Amino acid sequence: IRRPPRSTPLYSSAASDVYKRQREVLSRTGTITGDDVVNNAVSAKINNRSVWVTVAEVEPLVTEVKVRVRSSRGTGDLAMAAEVDKQIAIGLVISP
Repeated sequence: IRRPPRSTPLYSSAASDVYKRQREVLSRTGTITGDDVVNNAVSAKINNRSVWVTVAEVEPLVTEVKVRVRSSRGTGDLAMAAEVDKQIAIGLVISP
């Protein structure tokens, strides 16, 4: 089984803050297609690619973010996954 390329960084922010930023990034760069509040996951379409972002609390102020991206042909797009991750990180730094 091949897994899609993904980016899995850790952030020193509360999971709720990271979740809010991921929604902002995905809605700004594409169209949100699904929102799973229970599992802190959001799916979206960006440039004809399927994007899935999941947020998980590792410790009280340490949050893991998993970003997966697939093209319409099923191939992974690590560059776009890294870009989505970077936009979430920037949103956490510059937001109040």
